[in-house]
Amino acid sequence: MPFVTSRDSQIHYSVEGAGPLVVLLHGLLSNAKSWKRWGFVDALADSYCVACIDSLGHGQSDKPSDERLYSLEARSRDVVAVMDALGFEKAHVLGYSMGGWLSVGVAKYHPHRLSSLIVGGWDILHGVEATSSSPVGGRVNFRDQIATARVDAPAMVKWVTPEAEPGLCACWDALADLSHARDAVVNAGVPVLLWSGRDDRNHEPMRTFAATETLQFLSTSGDHQSVIWQHGAESSGGVRAFLDAHSC
Repeated sequence: MPFVTSRDSQIHYSVEGAGPLVVLLHGLLSNAKSWKRWGFVDALADSYCVACIDSLGHGQSDKPSDERLYSLEARSRDVVAVMDALGFEKAHVLGYSMGGWLSVGVAKYHPHRLSSLIVGGWDILHGVEATSSSPVGGRVNFRDQIATARVDAPAMVKWVTPEAEPGLCACWDALADLSHARDAVVNAGVPVLLWSGRDDRNHEPMRTFAATETLQFLSTSGDHQSVIWQHGAESSGGVRAFLDAHSC
């Protein structure tokens, strides 16, 4: 099981296939293995080197409690560290939900390392929107998210221990950093694809943003979760078509 040391933390990743590098970045409370379960790895590995990264605080990567380690700039360096360990100068970077936020961070801080950028399930301009489930308004806090997940998707959070919570809270809080996100995406200098399930609340904001900025947009079946859990074949097929069109 490969690890790379980044910022004195161990970052775990898996690799399958050969060809141009595709980096897959998962969402909050998920892990690198999820991409295999959802069918994305098998859909790509016949023509691409597919690297799935356990984001800091998740999976087999370290789970430090220092919130400063979870900033967008810091975590974008973890992605680059994996690329360096694999010997690739550039990669097609795909992120979903929190991973979409992180993929924007790669575009913001390391645009020269991109072959293309795919942002899934993430509103680039507004990020995590306020919801009615927050009694005092504003963003829902992490523990509210965990409570909801324990009811709606208990398998996602059964691994969350008291020791892991501080890092996950820091992950959640860091998502508020949207500074210069639009410019990073629009001026990335590489092909960009925005992707969302049609029943996801992010769908229309993402579609509008793509149309306004003349970016490609992939609309697939499902809501924020089921677009990858239940409709992975459709979603990975759309992603594969984009990659094939923009790979050497």
